[in-house]
Amino acid sequence: MNIQDTLNKDNLPKHLAIIMDGNGRWAKQKGLLRAFGHENGTKSVKTTVEACAKLGIENLTLYAFSTENWNRPKLEVDTLMNLLISSLKKEFETLQKNNIKLNCIGNIDLLPSKAKKELFEVIEKTKINTRMNLTLALSYGSREELLNAVKNISNKVKNNIISIDSIDESIINQHLYTHNLPDVDLLIRTSGEHRISNFLLWQIAYAELYFTDVLWPDFKEEDLYEAIISYQKRERRFGKTSEQIK
Repeated sequence: MNIQDTLNKDNLPKHLAIIMDGNGRWAKQKGLLRAFGHENGTKSVKTTVEACAKLGIENLTLYAFSTENWNRPKLEVDTLMNLLISSLKKEFETLQKNNIKLNCIGNIDLLPSKAKKELFEVIEKTKINTRMNLTLALSYGSREELLNAVKNISNKVKNNIISIDSIDESIINQHLYTHNLPDVDLLIRTSGEHRISNFLLWQIAYAELYFTDVLWPDFKEEDLYEAIISYQKRERRFGKTSEQIK
């Protein structure tokens, strides 16, 4: 039986997030420069995006570049930015063909002007697509996101726009980059690392976590299906008992 046939299409994560890790180690194992790992990682992005759209997953968020990644060697950062530009140009037709809407979260102002221009053009051209929301986390850090939310809420309290007593989870959600997305149901991290790495800390409060040793450039459709099957076997209680769920 095909592994895809074992999936329960009625129990898919509404929001899947992926920490795409292992590009550098993949290249090193093959005696190549890290840039080749990043280039091959874009193939896994394309495969994963199309597979998620085909399955019917409504929201996919990919951790593409963190705020900490700016500290990497300039050559590697430049390579990643150039890859972002070329990938957006190359995959625009794929997004349109699959009716996928592109979005981005993070401190986008830090991106090079050429990358921002290409990014915003694709976002604008795909904004009416409805099959799946694809969100790229670029220059993203969850602590910075939360810090900005606290500052914005505090400023509104100071100016009597909202009261302290009215602050609840929904108010905080409204001030996050992901205000238009549901909480994450399943978080996948590749490459064998067991860390969250400052990614969607608020949004993954009740997410199921799935770690795989597969390096991101080797991540295939079957690996995605295995992660979702693992998710479907778990009992999601959200603080309740098993008896209450049943």
